[in-house]
Amino acid sequence: MYCEQEVKAFDAGFDDRQKRGQKIGMAVKFYAVKKGRTTGIFSTWDQCKAQTAGYPGALYKSFPTAEEAAAYLGWTQMTAESEEPCELTAYVDGSFNTATGEYGSGAILLCGGEEISLWEKGNDPELATMRNVAGEILASELAMKYAYENGYSSLCIYHDYEGIARWCTGEWKANKEGTKRYREVYRMYRQKIRIEFVKVKGHSGDRYNDVADSLAKKAVGLN
Repeated sequence: MYCEQEVKAFDAGFDDRQKRGQKIGMAVKFYAVKKGRTTGIFSTWDQCKAQTAGYPGALYKSFPTAEEAAAYLGWTQMTAESEEPCELTAYVDGSFNTATGEYGSGAILLCGGEEISLWEKGNDPELATMRNVAGEILASELAMKYAYENGYSSLCIYHDYEGIARWCTGEWKANKEGTKRYREVYRMYRQKIRIEFVKVKGHSGDRYNDVADSLAKKAVGLN
C-alpha cells in the first residue's frame, strides 16, 4: 500500500514502473480500496483482493494512474519520501469532552492483518484549548511511539485534520507550545523511522477513521 507526498508526486513516482510495464506489454494498474479490511492504494490485484474478497459492501476500483486512484479515495494531501509501502499503518483521531475539559486520542494500528487499538486522554490546559485537535495530535504521537518501540522502520499515519501533517512538514508554523512540542516529537522519531502522512475526509464512512474516532471518544468517556 502506498502513501505519497502530493497527488502529482504520488503519480509521478511510479513513472519507472509504468515504463517497465509498457515495455513488456502490460497495463499498469493502481487498485484503490474505498471500503475493505484496509483502505488505500495497492499495486497488485492480489493485494486488493486480500482487502475486499468476502468483505461486506466492499468498494474498490482500478485506475491507470495513482493520481486518479487518490482522487477516487478523496485524498487531498499526502506527504512521503518513498514509494515503498509502510510496515505499519495508523489511523488517528481526537475528541473533546466539554464537561471535563479533557481531550481524547484514538489510534488503530494495522500490520499483517493484526489490529491494535490505542487510546489515551490528556488535560493539559494549553493543549485543551485546541479541543479535539489536541487529541488527534496525541494520537499521532502515540502511533509514532508505538512504531519506534516495537521496531518498525516505517509508519503511515492517516488523519483527518490537516495540521497533523503540516505542522510536522513545516508547511504550517507551530505557534502554540503544544504544536511546537508535537513538531519536535515528530522530528525525534523521524530520525529513527520513516513517517508518512495521508489526509482522509473525516466522518466519510472510512471504517478505520471511524474506529479511531470511537476510541478517542472512549478515552474521555463519551461512548
